[in-house]
Amino acid sequence: MKSGRSIAQFPVPETVGARDWGEETLLATSSGNFTLKKLFIKAGAKGGLQYHRKKDECGYVISGRMIIRYDNGAGTLVEKEVGPGDTFLFPQHSVHQEEAVEDTVIIEASTPFLNDRVRVEEDYGQEISGGLPTTSEKDIIEL
Repeated sequence: MKSGRSIAQFPVPETVGARDWGEETLLATSSGNFTLKKLFIKAGAKGGLQYHRKKDECGYVISGRMIIRYDNGAGTLVEKEVGPGDTFLFPQHSVHQEEAVEDTVIIEASTPFLNDRVRVEEDYGQEISGGLPTTSEKDIIEL
């Protein structure tokens, strides 16, 4: 190998852990740069209303349909339905929630923070119903 060159890698997908809403599979990680995941969200299931302190994430809908709720910048939640071929981007501190209308598969790329989550249902007059809790900033895991 010539100096300064890297070797191609072929990571084995691995589960990130049980999720109430479906399955989350880590496909690849570039340490300190990004993670690539496949998300399966069961019809009728939704993630928490949340934002991330450090993480930016974007996604591409492979199949199915889902509703994305997000803060429109004026403190109001709005909804947008997305389906196959649609993309989305949630920059840091962007309040968002995904709810599957049908079984939905998404490919998600994000900065490499696995558990950066602040739940905000109560800020919008909603009850927290399941899902993963808020993590403290000191407990955020960077891959």
